[in-house]
Amino acid sequence: MRLLLNVIWLVLAGFWLAVGYVVAGIICCVLIITIPFGIASFRIANYALWPFGRTLVDRRDAGVASLLGNVIWIVFAGWWLALGHLVTGFLLCLTIIGIPLGLANFKLIPVSLVPLGREIVPAP
Repeated sequence: MRLLLNVIWLVLAGFWLAVGYVVAGIICCVLIITIPFGIASFRIANYALWPFGRTLVDRRDAGVASLLGNVIWIVFAGWWLALGHLVTGFLLCLTIIGIPLGLANFKLIPVSLVPLGREIVPAP
């Protein structure tokens, strides 16, 4: 079932989300100071490409730098990314076929809001 949902997600939404996050990551990697945000964007792109069967957990080694980076991320990018996933998820949930895809969009909200200090792992 995960494979089927991931393939449907990839065709209908995941590919374009991943491309958007990769482009944002490339732009962030242009400046040295924003490279951590670029790496986080690449991580989100990987998660957006194949979200079913994976989950998000906090990293134990994340420190104050992750907290500060997340605050900066929320101010400049996180809030509108989370809002976009929320609206898209809501619209997808209006149809029966779109409900799993809407739930996958809701799954992307935490990582798009605060990506630093998080890790994507296989779901149990």
